[in-house]
Amino acid sequence: MIQLILASLLTLMELNVENLFDCQHDSLKNDTEFLPDGSYHWTRWRYWQKLQKIGKEIMAANEWEGDSTATDYLLPDLVAICEVENDSCLRDLTERSVLRKARYQYVMTASPDARGIDVALLYSPYSFGLIASRSLRVPPMKGMKPTRDILYACGVVPSGDTLHVFVVHAPSRSGGEGRTQPFRMHVAQTLCRAVDSVRATSADASILIAGDFNDYSGDASIRHLVAHGLTEVSAHAVGRNGAKGTYCYQGEWGSLDHVFASGPVAVGFKESYVFDPLWLLEADEKYNGVKPRRNYAGPSYKNGYSDHLPLIARFDYGGS
Repeated sequence: MIQLILASLLTLMELNVENLFDCQHDSLKNDTEFLPDGSYHWTRWRYWQKLQKIGKEIMAANEWEGDSTATDYLLPDLVAICEVENDSCLRDLTERSVLRKARYQYVMTASPDARGIDVALLYSPYSFGLIASRSLRVPPMKGMKPTRDILYACGVVPSGDTLHVFVVHAPSRSGGEGRTQPFRMHVAQTLCRAVDSVRATSADASILIAGDFNDYSGDASIRHLVAHGLTEVSAHAVGRNGAKGTYCYQGEWGSLDHVFASGPVAVGFKESYVFDPLWLLEADEKYNGVKPRRNYAGPSYKNGYSDHLPLIARFDYGGS
């Protein structure tokens, strides 16, 4: 009985991995901070440590409690990743880290972002048969630096339905929330146009959107997506060990990371939560609580995971 229930579940994980850079200089990008002689002293050893930790997060975040007497473990079917530098990093993650036996495949963007960071989608070929993928360029607007492309991928799930997936990493708040808010709205509007193009082909298309939007649920860019007929299924996601969101700033928890679904997928929504095992947290002595166990605090190496916690969403897609 448990196996039949599990067969109908689609699990999505979203994670900002906090600066997954390799140790090679890209002359076209501003990546010098993350080189062995850069300000972060980013070495091969630290790189491989981080890969192993990301792999551990993905493998551990698949816990699913079927009932009080049984616990099954399933890897996420889809993993939306933000802040990865290039194809080499993803190849190492999927083929040479502890994650290698999961046999994930991936697609990613090649964006004009000055630092060279991109977004990616890991997918299990056993539950998501990739049909197509492409990078969607966010056109520049006045005062806005080149930002990450939006990743689009579509594939077939075991039910036979086509699932459309978008992965987003909107511009940061660096320089002030108010000044940069129009940039995030611009990304949201670009995303909505892409959603409209999918709906023009199939009005009831199954759509999932995940990523780091650098805005909270009440902010304008998020409200714009909801007004566009997308359900923020992660709106109330919290952890079990004190995390009240995916991100903690000066003792205040909130979620910059979000998952949205279109009507057909939203109907099958089961649950969403922040994955916050104790080993992903550390004591926040200044603000008397807990916070993510991040990899760096400024230039100080902490050998942690990320400044963001993983976000999980599960859906019943009607498989058999």
